[in-house]
Amino acid sequence: MTPAKGTAARVGVFGLLGSGNLGNDGSLEAVLGYLRDRHPEAAVDALCGGPEAVTARYGIPATRLHWYRGEYRTASRLGAVAGKGLGKLVDVLRTASWVRRHDVVIVPGMGVLEATLPLRPWGFPYALFLLCASGRLSGTKVALVGVGAAPIGNRATRTLVRWSARLAAYRSYRDAPSRDAMRAMGVDTTRDEVHPDLAFSLPAPPAGGPSDPPGPVCVGVMAFHGSDDDRARAEEIHRRYLDGTTRFVRTLAEEGRPVRLITGDDVDATVVSAILDAVDSPLVTVAEPASLADVMKEMAAADSVVATRYHNLICALKAGTPTLALSYAAKSDALMARMGLDAYCHPAREVDADRLLEQFRELEENAAELRRILTRRNQDAVRALDHQFTALTAALFPATDHAPAPRETP
Repeated sequence: MTPAKGTAARVGVFGLLGSGNLGNDGSLEAVLGYLRDRHPEAAVDALCGGPEAVTARYGIPATRLHWYRGEYRTASRLGAVAGKGLGKLVDVLRTASWVRRHDVVIVPGMGVLEATLPLRPWGFPYALFLLCASGRLSGTKVALVGVGAAPIGNRATRTLVRWSARLAAYRSYRDAPSRDAMRAMGVDTTRDEVHPDLAFSLPAPPAGGPSDPPGPVCVGVMAFHGSDDDRARAEEIHRRYLDGTTRFVRTLAEEGRPVRLITGDDVDATVVSAILDAVDSPLVTVAEPASLADVMKEMAAADSVVATRYHNLICALKAGTPTLALSYAAKSDALMARMGLDAYCHPAREVDADRLLEQFRELEENAAELRRILTRRNQDAVRALDHQFTALTAALFPATDHAPAPRETP
């Protein structure tokens, strides 16, 4: 469905937004910025995980993604199992009804076509399939914009993801491995483009620089338990990650370096608590970011960053701070390569504190050159995303004026 020329487009945004994950919300913020800039007349609302938070922060109407409120809690009792089952049926009607009220629905970024973290097929993959199927049946254009994808082992999850992608009217990816993964799943990606992650379009804080004596190190932590295929080894993987990260933080503190612990999702608080319990030092402090902008400010104020979560890495790179990735998926490796820092990746599944310290010292030795590289790569990312938004307008709003609205002078 295409909005008639001269009429306001009805645009929906969809995803696990407002649920405590700063990366997801940063992707939403980037798309809302695009809509305000190029389609200020559009009427925007959301179908999302945390509607109250989305409305309070972004000022748009929002509806709860799932009818059953306990959707993402483990169902062990008969009543909970029945509630989840009934919710799947009710959500078919709720999703279809919501989609029909829109000309366009945008899924803003996020790893919606991957299972690099534990995931059940009848959770979000099912919700995404309902969205894309409803869009195809009602004539509403569903756009998967700058999304992440990866090979999926679970057959049911893979089938739902493949059909969601096939039914979408528009697809673009945040890295080449994502497009390759969808092609391997049988999706025709001939017309699909690859662009930097949407978060690179967000405003960046003023770039910092190395301090003398050496200044703070930001350590972005994650409640990491491996991927969806690692469920049998989840606790072992988490223990190795936590032990290695804790040893790294302890060594920095013993050397007199201030360490700032950063999270990217509410669930990461348990890792912060474990590190603070194990490292008794006033040099180790905790940031409490409420947005990706807050994370970027913390990263910009640091001499260097070691981080796990994908959008924590993006914030550090966007801020121009030398960054070492505790990489848990191909998306992290691809991101670091795109930004010219592919030599500074360390496996999150096998954190070796001694090797991590060696890489960290090498990172700091080369900090000046790495900052110059990041400046250039960030400029490239902004230009590439401008192209992404132009292509998105052409695909979703062909009857509207494509010119961006005039920007206010700061």
